[in-house]
Amino acid sequence: MTSSVTGFDTSVFGRAADAVLQSAVDDEAPVAGGVAMVTDRDGNVYEGAAGKRRLGGDAEITTNDVFALFSTTKAITATAALQLVEEGKLDLDRPATEYVPELGELQVIDGFDSSGEPILRAPKAYPTTRQLLTHSAGFGYDFFNETYARLAEEKGQPSVITATKAALMTPLLFDPGERWNYGTNVDWAGQVVERLRGKRLGEVFTEHVFAPLGIEDMSFVLREDFRSRLAEMHARHPDGTLTPMDFELPSPPEVDFGGHGLYGTVGEYMKFIRMWLNDGQGENGRVLKPETVEMAVQNHLGDLAVTMLPGVIPSLSNDAEFFPGQSKSWSLPFMINNELAPTGRPAGALGWAGLANLFYWIDRENGYGGYWATQILPFGDPTSFGKYMDLETEFYRTLGS
Repeated sequence: MTSSVTGFDTSVFGRAADAVLQSAVDDEAPVAGGVAMVTDRDGNVYEGAAGKRRLGGDAEITTNDVFALFSTTKAITATAALQLVEEGKLDLDRPATEYVPELGELQVIDGFDSSGEPILRAPKAYPTTRQLLTHSAGFGYDFFNETYARLAEEKGQPSVITATKAALMTPLLFDPGERWNYGTNVDWAGQVVERLRGKRLGEVFTEHVFAPLGIEDMSFVLREDFRSRLAEMHARHPDGTLTPMDFELPSPPEVDFGGHGLYGTVGEYMKFIRMWLNDGQGENGRVLKPETVEMAVQNHLGDLAVTMLPGVIPSLSNDAEFFPGQSKSWSLPFMINNELAPTGRPAGALGWAGLANLFYWIDRENGYGGYWATQILPFGDPTSFGKYMDLETEFYRTLGS
């Protein structure tokens, strides 16, 4: 069997991909189970699963299992924002406070005084929605930033996984536009979408994104029909062992967090990836105009650089970075690798990840994209991340053969 697009030999790649998945399960520091898929512009050319939903359990993981998608949610939020741009309802470069006034209540934190109190000041400007989407607005995460971690520990700043409005009301780490810093920026962009639509983000997704994509198995709520096929979360310990965590995101959440809150299947996410390969066209209708897609996938970060994510809370993240030493920028929904990656991913391709070691890429030049899903903390797991890199490498090796 070959792909209709380029003559890509799916049988050769399928054997290699199956071997990569199985090697992740068989590793000395194993994953419990994982799902991987690759698509061309027409449909999936590979679907694979290996291992168990829960380490030590009986249930085999399947390609139809549900995952907490974490930050792979972000690109869907960006898509909903881009639809509003198309409709003339959202100006990316106006202060986002015009849409979400409470953003104007937030100040910049310049450290702590001698008594441990935050030193706060007014920002030089309010963040724009473009800055929210490109992670240059000034927000962070406590597991990637020492200041936020200290606010959480000493001042009770709630974690984003609580899915509360209070978790969003954090100070800015710097004046908007100064640098790239990964954090709750896209959660705020989700609030912009909610205000302009007059609906919760989950409702917006269902109506405006999921319906034209033909997506049904994706939700901010851990639905009862998801529970019977839920891939369970696991914790990696320093010695490499893995244990189940019995962790779930709040359901229903107080706030639909556009940065991390979705549950869904890998197969459903592939429909979203295909839309970006097909210039905005979904299976059941158009999601974005071709000119919007072309605009959105350009570098919107300017001369700022995407940098390493430092693992501040070891139980949640290791130090992590795609393609260390190579230049990376940010489109509106995705990271852009500016150089040919070691895996073979071409310069200008798109991708990102989710906290529980979920990874994807979108190669519009060649017309392919892929997704690797596990449920392991901390982020940057050597086995899961390493095997994902192996999968991508095998893909480009097959594509070039």
